[in-house]
Amino acid sequence: MAADPEQQARDLAEQIDRHRGLYARGVPELVDADYDALEDELRALLGAHPEVELEDNPLERPWAPELVPGQTIRHSRPMLSLEKATAPGQLDVFCGRFPGQAFRVTPKLDGISLAVAYMGGELDHVATRGDGRDGERVTDKAKIVVLGLPHSVPAEGRVEIRGEAVMLRSVWEAYNDTHPDKPLTNPRNAAAGTLVHKSPETCLAEGRTLRFFAFDLLGDEDDVSSRLVEMGFEAPDVFEAAGVEDVRTAIETIGERRTEYDFDIDGAVVRLASRRAYEAAGASSAAPRGALAWKYPAEERTTVLRAVTWPVGKIGRVVPRAEVEPVFVGGTTVTFATLHNPRLVAERDIRIGDTVRIMRRGDVIPFIAGSVAEQRTGDEQPIEVPTHCPSCGTELVVRGTGDELWCENLQCPAQAVRRLIHWSSRHAADMEGVGTTWIEKLAEDGVLERPSDFYALTAERLQEYERMGETLSTSMVASIERSKRLGLRRALIGLAIPMASEGTAKRLCLAGYERLEDIATAGAEALEAIRDIGPKVAQSMVA
Repeated sequence: MAADPEQQARDLAEQIDRHRGLYARGVPELVDADYDALEDELRALLGAHPEVELEDNPLERPWAPELVPGQTIRHSRPMLSLEKATAPGQLDVFCGRFPGQAFRVTPKLDGISLAVAYMGGELDHVATRGDGRDGERVTDKAKIVVLGLPHSVPAEGRVEIRGEAVMLRSVWEAYNDTHPDKPLTNPRNAAAGTLVHKSPETCLAEGRTLRFFAFDLLGDEDDVSSRLVEMGFEAPDVFEAAGVEDVRTAIETIGERRTEYDFDIDGAVVRLASRRAYEAAGASSAAPRGALAWKYPAEERTTVLRAVTWPVGKIGRVVPRAEVEPVFVGGTTVTFATLHNPRLVAERDIRIGDTVRIMRRGDVIPFIAGSVAEQRTGDEQPIEVPTHCPSCGTELVVRGTGDELWCENLQCPAQAVRRLIHWSSRHAADMEGVGTTWIEKLAEDGVLERPSDFYALTAERLQEYERMGETLSTSMVASIERSKRLGLRRALIGLAIPMASEGTAKRLCLAGYERLEDIATAGAEALEAIRDIGPKVAQSMVA
């Protein structure tokens, strides 16, 4: 029996929202290529079935985290994401829409998008993209950690600049050299973490700083870059292009300069050169029609696969994790990579001891694209897929087209620890003073088993542990106490309910739910009545 297209579309939309949320929190489960495949599948499904309409289509929303944790501000104009292109034909189609128009091509910096506004020449506010409509106000932090950001500009009235805050590679490397005990994963994640750090003064003292590159001046005429430089901003390279051939040349030039830049890029931006033409082109609800993001192929290196482990995630998914000979790829030294799922391991015929192709394209998690069979010696060993949970021994369940492995034992120790760590994270209870190492130790001793156990901890109880002094224990308890005001939305995110995204939490709050108890007793049918909450998500919420 054929699957219902409408249900398929809703399922895909839920997956896309979930993976967007994971990416926003810096813990993605998919690399770019696999995430893009989800979007492409939904786009193709909706194209083949025009009768299917999603009330909240993620393809028609800006690609940005829905969760805006701090004080918010409404953007003067939405900060939209860009349509992506990876094939020459897509570039031809885009440029062909605007005959006779010139373009400008710039590097697509891999950092944090910011809106910087000035009133009467003085800095008024700095805001992150947020959900595209509302951003998080980060003015005070930006003044400290974003070096070179002008606090005043030679302009009258209201002026707004759009740009990207990045951590330079040289800064990232220097910080990691001097802080081997707490290295930063990559410059992009480091930029995001620095801008939301609760102590920007500490970041500055430790050399954990950012640089702002401006690329747009709202309302200004065509020669934006020159005007921005005159105002005291740094601007990325700009290549003028009369047509599609010049655009291709510019993209190639930027690609060749990737290793020369002191910042990471994840593509090139192609935009109409004329401000008037760009504004006239308009925008969809998710992206401007007069600009496009070209994505370069993933960087690839070869290395040797040493071993494969099967860690258990916070919602029970068991994912193959590859340990490889250290190799520098995509701007960082990689020692671990994802294999995604058992089906891909089999299809790509990957074995322990293989020389493998490891790829990374702006992804937090590198992935193994395949093995180099020609270099096999005969000593390689097949990867053994577990049948039982590595943590609790429960028989694993196989789900989905990728033959994904799941542990359905809610009492599984590994899941419990992951859930506790997730509950304490910034996007949930925000227990900044409670470190991962201590959560693991307290869980190992049976002191922490569920999120509610955090709130029974006392400074006296914590001081029974070696290396736990009065200052640290008091700080931990104070951090836990502050988290009691987290609210329903953060509580739902912190519980890490399978299939429930940050968008699900937002919709439940908008529907009038105020307490977890109300959701638990509502029943799946009542939850399904809420826009874009399907049967699977509803059942997961009340299970």
